[in-house]
Amino acid sequence: MLTNPFTKPAAKPASKPGTKPFKGGAQSRLSRFLQSDLWWSLRHDYVAMGASIVLLVVVLLAVFAPWIATQNPYDLAQLDLLNAELPPFWVDGADPQFLLGTDTQGRDVWSAILYGSRMSLVIGLATVVLSLAIGLMVGLAAGYFGGWVDNALMRLGDTLLSIPTILVAILVTAVFRQLLPPGLRETLSAVILILAISMTNWVQYARTVRASALVERGKEYVQAARLIRVSPMRIMLTHILPNTLTPVMVTATLNLGLAILIEATLSFLGVGMPPTEPSLGTLIRLGNQFLFSGQWWVVVFPALYLSLIVLVVNLLGDWLRDALNPRLR
Repeated sequence: MLTNPFTKPAAKPASKPGTKPFKGGAQSRLSRFLQSDLWWSLRHDYVAMGASIVLLVVVLLAVFAPWIATQNPYDLAQLDLLNAELPPFWVDGADPQFLLGTDTQGRDVWSAILYGSRMSLVIGLATVVLSLAIGLMVGLAAGYFGGWVDNALMRLGDTLLSIPTILVAILVTAVFRQLLPPGLRETLSAVILILAISMTNWVQYARTVRASALVERGKEYVQAARLIRVSPMRIMLTHILPNTLTPVMVTATLNLGLAILIEATLSFLGVGMPPTEPSLGTLIRLGNQFLFSGQWWVVVFPALYLSLIVLVVNLLGDWLRDALNPRLR
C-alpha cells in the first residue's frame, strides 16, 4: 500500500500517567547547584574551598560538642579543683585528658571553646537573620514608595549609624537588664545581645536593598504589575526582592564575622554573656585575668579560635562578592 509522502506522520502515543520520561525532567536543587557557575567558582578557588571546609568543621564541632567535649563546662558537678591550672598536653606536668589545659576552676579549655563557639555562632547567625529581616523591609519600603517614606527611614538609619555600634549595644543591654527581673537577666542574655547588635546592623542591608529597589521600580515589569493593579506588597516581595538578593547575600556573609566580633567585644567588656553560659568573648575575658600569672593558654586558645572563625567567614565573603560580580566573569 502506497503512502502519501506529504502527510504528517501519526503522533506517538502519550506516556502513561505516573511514568518518568527517559530524558529531561526537573532536577533537584542540589544537582542544579553542582552544575552552577557558583559551585565551579568555589571548586577552582582553593582559598575559598579551604575556608569553607574549616568553617564546616567548626560548625560540626559546635553542633556535636556534647559528644566531643571531655566535659560539660556548664555543669559544676563535672569540675574538679584538683585538675585546675593544668598546662597543654605538650608542656611538662600536663594531663593528656585535657589537650589544651584547664583554667583555675578545673574547666577543660578545649571543652569550653567548643561550647563557647556554639553560643558565638548562634548569636552571630541570629543577629544576621534579624538584621536582614529588618533591613529588607525598610529598604524595600524606602526604595519602592520613595518620597517622605524614603526620607524618614533613611534619616533614621543615618542617625543610628552616627553612633558607634558598641555604644548602642551597651546602652540597649544596660536598659534591658535594668527592666528585666534578676532571675531572667542571665536566661535572656543571648536574646538581649541579639536585639542590641541588630539595632544598628540593619541599616547596611536597608541601604543596599533601597539602592536596588530604586533601580528595579522603574523597569517595565514593575510598571506592568502596577497597571494590572497588583498590590504593592506583592510587587515588592515577588518582583523586586528576588532581584536585590545578590548584594544582600554578600553583605550578610561579611556581617556574620562582624556580629561575632561585636558579641565577643561586649562579652569581653562584661555586658555580654554571663560566666555561667560563656561565649568565646567571655572565655577571653576570664582568661585575660590570668594572662600575666603564667596561665597563657586560658586566653590564647579561645582568642585564636575566635580569630579563625572570623577569618574564614571573611574569606568566604570575599569569594562570594567576586563570584557574584558579573564584571569579573
